[in-house]
Amino acid sequence: MAGHRGPGGTVLSGRQFDESDVRIRPGKGTRPRTKTRPAHDDALEGMVVSVDRGRWGCVLDGPDGTSAGGIRVVCMRARELGRTPIVVGDRVSVVGDMTGTVDTLARIVKVEKRSTVLRRTADDTDPYERVVVANASQLLIVTALADPPPRTGFVERALVAAYVGGLQPILCLTKSDLADADEFRAAFVDLELPVLVAGRDDPLDPVLETLTGHVSALIGHSGVGKSTLVNRVVPDAYRAVGVVSGVGKGRHTSTQSVALELPGGAGWVIDTPGIRSFGLANVAPDDLVNTFVDLRDAIEECPRGCTHLGPPTDPECALDALTGQAARRVEAVRVLLRAVVHTENG
Repeated sequence: MAGHRGPGGTVLSGRQFDESDVRIRPGKGTRPRTKTRPAHDDALEGMVVSVDRGRWGCVLDGPDGTSAGGIRVVCMRARELGRTPIVVGDRVSVVGDMTGTVDTLARIVKVEKRSTVLRRTADDTDPYERVVVANASQLLIVTALADPPPRTGFVERALVAAYVGGLQPILCLTKSDLADADEFRAAFVDLELPVLVAGRDDPLDPVLETLTGHVSALIGHSGVGKSTLVNRVVPDAYRAVGVVSGVGKGRHTSTQSVALELPGGAGWVIDTPGIRSFGLANVAPDDLVNTFVDLRDAIEECPRGCTHLGPPTDPECALDALTGQAARRVEAVRVLLRAVVHTENG
C-alpha cells in the first residue's frame, strides 16, 4: 500500500498518521517533559546521624515511630535528589538494603522539610550559608568560664543563629572549678536564657533532664570541654561514633557533626566540630527581633530601614517606647543586634 505524507513530508507507510508521530524537541516556546520521581512506597523513615565522604549514616525509625534504638544503615544519595544537601539531623526516607549489615548500602530518596536549622557563614562577608544541623529543638552553647576565658561575642552570635533558626538556646558553662559562673550568667539575664553549669565536678542530673526528650545540638570553641561533656552524657560516645558512621572506621573525629543517642533512647545529642568563627552574613535585624513575641509588634511602627539599635543610629526606633521588662529585653537584644548590623555593614 502506498504511503502517505505526514507533517514535514515524512512518509508514513502502511498506517494512518496520528498525533503520536509528532515528537517535539525542546526549544523556544516548548517545555521539556519532566521526569516523575518514583513513588518508593517501600521507603522507611529515619534520621541522619553522620556524614562522611559522600555517605550518610542513618538510624531507621522503630515501631514506635522514633529512631530510638533503631537499625543503623549506611546510605548513598539517590540520583533523583541531585545535589540536595543532607545534613545531620535531617529526616529522610530510605530504600534498598536496610538490614544494617556490614558493606551494605541503602539509598536516601527523600529529605523532609526541616523544622529548625542552625546556619552559619564562614565569616561576615561570605554569602554562602552552611547548614550545620537540622531539626534540633535545642542548642547548647558550651562555654568555658576559664582556660580559655569566655568570649561573649561568640555566645551572642550563637544566640542570634539559634533564635533565627527556631532553636531554644541554652548556655552551658564548663570549667566551673576555675571561675565563678554568676558574673557571666548575669550578662544574659534579660534574655531569660536558660543556663546550665556543667563543670567536671558538677552534678550531671540537670544536664540530663534538659536533654531528655529532645534532639540537642552542642556547639563551642575547641578546648571549652564540649567533648568531655559529650562523654559524660553518652559514656560510650567513642564507640558509638564508629557504629553510626559505618565508614569512619571507629575514629572520633572533630571535623564532622555526629548524632549520639542518649542512654535508654532518651534523646539525641549532636556533637559538632569546634567552631573558629560564626558568621551571620545573611541575618537581617528584623529576622532577630521578630523571634521575640513582646518586641515583634512594636517594630511595625519603625521607619523603613531601621536597624533597631536606637539613638543615635536609629532615633525613631519604636522599641524605645517600650517600658519595664520589655525595655530591659530591648537592651539585651540590641547587644545581639550589633553583631547582625556589623555583619550587614561588612
